[in-house]
Amino acid sequence: MKQPLSHPGLNLGSTDEYSHDEAEPVIFGFWVFLMADLVLFALLFATYASMSVQGQAGGPTPADVFDLPSAFIETMLLLASSITFGMASLALKYRADGPHLVFWLALTFLLGAGFIGMELRDFQTMIAQGATPQRSGFLSAFFLLVATHGIHVTAGLVWMLVLLLQLRVQGRTTAVKLRLMRLALFWHMLDIVWVCIFTFVYLFGVAL
Repeated sequence: MKQPLSHPGLNLGSTDEYSHDEAEPVIFGFWVFLMADLVLFALLFATYASMSVQGQAGGPTPADVFDLPSAFIETMLLLASSITFGMASLALKYRADGPHLVFWLALTFLLGAGFIGMELRDFQTMIAQGATPQRSGFLSAFFLLVATHGIHVTAGLVWMLVLLLQLRVQGRTTAVKLRLMRLALFWHMLDIVWVCIFTFVYLFGVAL
């Protein structure tokens, strides 16, 4: 009787059984890391929730400094990058040729880089208006939360560049496949965290 396939992220059992078997303990360990990372973001969200109302210190409020249209565009960029990474994952599983995988990864990189560029521009605009992290507890908590997410996205972009280089030099080896699968989980996790930031920080901040 055929054993049911487990699902360590992207199921490679039908296309690359060896890589699939190798992935199981590695991907499980990476899930543990992601859960620990989510605890960090939960603490930052809790700090922001407290400081966004009680820590304004007579300074600007969220509605005064947040650029909602810009944050919405950033959200669309990051969500689009999640879709393109999904296409890269499908290319990793089903496509024997490398160009499709490289194309979707490169497109994901460009969307992620656009997100970071817009976020840095927003930070620069806020600081030019005097809304610096030193101004109040609210702004300190905001910059800490959003910048921590931005650093994670930047790390993901660097990771993506390294993997693109490894794909060119080493090809679609098992080790490279496992790294791509872990990066996919990491990237989708960052998308989920950003949706929470956009909803909880930007939308609630402007609406309330």
